[in-house]
Amino acid sequence: MKILRIVSSIIVGIVFMFSGIVKAIDPLGTAYKFNDYFQAFNLGFLKPVSLILAVILFTAEFISGFAVLSGYRRKEGIWGVMILMIIFTPLTLILALTNPVSDCGCFGDAIHLTNWQTFWKNVVLIIFTIILFAGRKKARNILTPVSEWMVISAVIIMFVGFAALNLRYLQIIDFLPYKTGVNIPEAMKIPEGMPADEYKSTFIYEKDGVRKEFTLDNYPADDTTWKFIDQLTVLVKKGYVPPIHDFSITAPDGQDIAEQVLASPGYTLIMISSKLKDADPSDLSKGFELGVHCMASGMGFLVLTASGSDELSRYNNGFTFYTGDETTLKTIVRSNPGYLLLNHGKIVGKWSSASLPPKGEFSASMTPSQLKKMNRKSPVLTYYTLTVSVIIIALLISSLFFKRKAFSEI
Repeated sequence: MKILRIVSSIIVGIVFMFSGIVKAIDPLGTAYKFNDYFQAFNLGFLKPVSLILAVILFTAEFISGFAVLSGYRRKEGIWGVMILMIIFTPLTLILALTNPVSDCGCFGDAIHLTNWQTFWKNVVLIIFTIILFAGRKKARNILTPVSEWMVISAVIIMFVGFAALNLRYLQIIDFLPYKTGVNIPEAMKIPEGMPADEYKSTFIYEKDGVRKEFTLDNYPADDTTWKFIDQLTVLVKKGYVPPIHDFSITAPDGQDIAEQVLASPGYTLIMISSKLKDADPSDLSKGFELGVHCMASGMGFLVLTASGSDELSRYNNGFTFYTGDETTLKTIVRSNPGYLLLNHGKIVGKWSSASLPPKGEFSASMTPSQLKKMNRKSPVLTYYTLTVSVIIIALLISSLFFKRKAFSEI
């Protein structure tokens, strides 16, 4: 039984820590998933606190997993994972049965699971959680209570700081389809041999006041006594969906110019603001100044937003505002505004307002080495991530050597 509890600690601890980490890498993505749930369950009034709830969720997941795996405040960690499993196991069953949201987002954008896959994953995970919960009284402190709480508090602060830096400078690891290096036109293609959507068509005919449904195999094509009434087409099997399938840029006249922009052989910088009213005015001004510089340097520049015409009418700065789907824009870049640099349809640069290089570095003759330098992750985010990773790993390793009886007594 002791070995089973140790195995359960390892499995539960790693899964919860991983789930918390991938969500913290993309805090806005987690907040958007909360918004999907709020919309599905008619809880739209909670949208303003979605980011706060996202931070609470992935911090609770990570710290509960860390406590279970390391042994620092193990009892509290076991209670944490049990409470989370009690909440999310029935919730994922409801999602599997009703399917209001196609992807639960339990592992962010790193791993996509269907609602049924998520539910069965939770069924397996709750078994290990119950094993831990049943033996929680056997858990022993590996340090003094005060020392363990100091460790847990420090880890929470470091972890929230990690999420905040990812929010400011864009994700340390980009799991989104619009990552640097992706060729958008290629990512929109359906490879040869991949399955297409399968539909079932049903034909409704009427004869002598009686209506009957037919399929393509048996409908009365040659029997004129049957009168055609209606046709129903239902998707029975989803086919292959390319990584990028919803990229569009709509001009003020309603024309989609996405193909034109993607085919452009030079550099085109797209300033993306999902909603202009939600962006910091100083960040917008910075972007507009960069746009003037880019166009003067021979580069293409356009502003892409999901804002309505009433909001766009407030801006009279000489730029043409193009529109796109709000969800797609939020998927392209987790910043408002954010920036996407294209060269013949390939993403060669991606920045938030905070990580945007100085405007003097943008020109029509940028070299690969210059782009590589411009695309380097923020040193603050990089060094912070490395430092926190080393500290967390050191704490996990040290927990094995502080008091080995922490495992031998449970």
